[in-house]
Amino acid sequence: MSTPAEFHVYDTTLRDGAQQEGLNLSVADKLTIARQLDELGVGFIEGGWPGAGPKDTEFFARAREELDLRHARLAAFGSTRRAGVRAADDPLVAALRDSGASVVTLVAKSHSRHVELALRTTPAENLEMVRDTVSHLVAEGRQVFLDAEHFFDGFRADRAYALEVLRTAYDAGADVVALCDTNGGMLPDWVGEVVADVVATTSGRVGIHCHNDTGCAVANTLAAVEAGATHVQGTINGYGERTGNADLVSVVANLELKLDRPVLPDGLLGEATRIAHAVAEVTNVPPASRQPYVGASAFAHKAGLHASAIKVDPDLYQHMDPAGVGNDMRLLVSDMAGRASIELKGRELGYDLSGDRDLVDRVTARVKEQEARGYTFEAADASFELLLAEEADGHRPTYLAVESWRVITETLTHARPGEEAVSEATVKLVAEGVRYVETGEGNGPVNALDQALRQALVQAYPEVAKFELIDYKVRILDQGHGTDAITRVLIETSDGEGSWWTVGVGANVIEASWEALLDGITFGLRRLRRATG
Repeated sequence: MSTPAEFHVYDTTLRDGAQQEGLNLSVADKLTIARQLDELGVGFIEGGWPGAGPKDTEFFARAREELDLRHARLAAFGSTRRAGVRAADDPLVAALRDSGASVVTLVAKSHSRHVELALRTTPAENLEMVRDTVSHLVAEGRQVFLDAEHFFDGFRADRAYALEVLRTAYDAGADVVALCDTNGGMLPDWVGEVVADVVATTSGRVGIHCHNDTGCAVANTLAAVEAGATHVQGTINGYGERTGNADLVSVVANLELKLDRPVLPDGLLGEATRIAHAVAEVTNVPPASRQPYVGASAFAHKAGLHASAIKVDPDLYQHMDPAGVGNDMRLLVSDMAGRASIELKGRELGYDLSGDRDLVDRVTARVKEQEARGYTFEAADASFELLLAEEADGHRPTYLAVESWRVITETLTHARPGEEAVSEATVKLVAEGVRYVETGEGNGPVNALDQALRQALVQAYPEVAKFELIDYKVRILDQGHGTDAITRVLIETSDGEGSWWTVGVGANVIEASWEALLDGITFGLRRLRRATG
C-alpha cells in the first residue's frame, strides 16, 4: 500500500491548466490557487515557465516572499537547452536556476520525428540536450523531473529511441520521467501496456501526464498507476488545452477511495469540493455541476424510485458517502418526484413531513402541476421552499404587496454605434405599512426592474442593500409557438454569505423575470428573518 511519501501527486494547473481557452490568470490569481492546492495536500505545484514570460517570472519572485506552503513544493517548468548551446550558458536554463524553485520539470522530445521537424536537430543531439540540462541542474542542487513529450506516439513510432530518452534522463540524475500523452489520443489498455514495458525496462520512477481528448484522461492515469507509475500529473477541475488534462481530484479520489492508495495527507481529501469550487471562483470558470465527486450534481437524486430507496439507505443509490470529498447529497424536486422525494427534500430544508401524508400529497401534486406549466424546481431550491412553506403554513411568505410595475425601453433613432438603449422601470408597492413609488434605470428591462424594486424595499428592509443578482438564465419553452412561446427565467441572488436560485415563468421574458426577482427578494428576507430568530 502506497503512502504520500512514496507517491507523487503533481499539479500543473498554473501552467498546463492555464492554457485552457478563455482562462487568463493574473499573478495574484496564481498565488491564491497555489495556496488552495497546498490545502488539498498535493506534493508538487508547477508554477509556470520562468523566463518565458514576465508573468511567470514575477510569480516565482513573489512566491518566495508570499507563499508559505505546508504540503507542496513549487516546481519551475522549462525546456532542455537549445541545440548547440551549453546548458550552463542557456538563458532559459538560467531562469530555471534563478526561479528559486527546488524542483525543475524539464520538457524534452521523446518522438524522433518531433526532434527532427520541431527542434530541427538530430536524435543524438536531443539526447545530449537532455543529458546536459538534467545533469547541470542536478549539480546546481535542483531535483529534476522530465516530461517526455509525445512519449506514447513516439514509443509506437520508434520504441528504442523513446526508451533511450528516458534512460538518458535517469542516468543524468532525473528523479522522475513522466510519460506524456500530449495529443490525448490514448486509451487505458494502450497506456497500461506501454507503462508496464517502461517500468520493466528502465530503473527510475515513472510518471504519467494525460490529456482528455478521448475522454479517458482519468482512466488512462489510473491504468498507468496500475502498471507501475508512482507519479501522477493533472489539473484541478481538469483545466487545460483543448478538452483539458486529467482532473486531479478525480484521479486522487479514485486512488484513495477505490484503490485504497492513500496519496494525500490524512483527511485532506475531505476538502476537495470546497477547494475545487474555490479555484473555480478564482478562474472565473463556472464549476461543472456534473463533475465527478465534487460537482453540485455528483450526489443529486431526481427519480422518485431513487428517493424511495435513499430514504431507506442512502448507500443504495450512491457509490460513496459524499462527505468523503466534502460534498453533500441533494434531492431534486421535479415532475419525476414522488412522495419520498418531497419528504426528503422537506427534511433537507428543515420541514418534517413524515407524519403529514396530506401535505406531502398536496406539495407533490403542486410540483407536478407547476412543472407542467414550465417551472423547474430542481434548479430553484428557493422557489420550492417558498412553495412548501405556502402549503405547510396556509399562506405564501410575503413582505410586500405589489400594486403595479411597468417598464419602458427607449432607443434613440439616431443613436451612435455602441450606444445602449436605456430602460426605465417604475414599481409601486406597500411594505411595512408604507407605500413606495420608485423608478429605476438600467441597461435592460430586467436590470431596471431590479433597481426599482431594490430602491423601494431598502427603505423598509435595509438588509436588501446586501442582495445582489449574480446570475440570470433564460430559456424559451415551446419554441414552435414563435413569439407566443412560454419563457422561463432562473435568477441567482446573493447576500454576500450565500446564494439562492428562484424561477419565474411567463408569457414574456420581463414577466418571468419579475416573478423570479420577487421570489428572490422574498426568500432572502425570509432567510434573514429565520437566521435572526
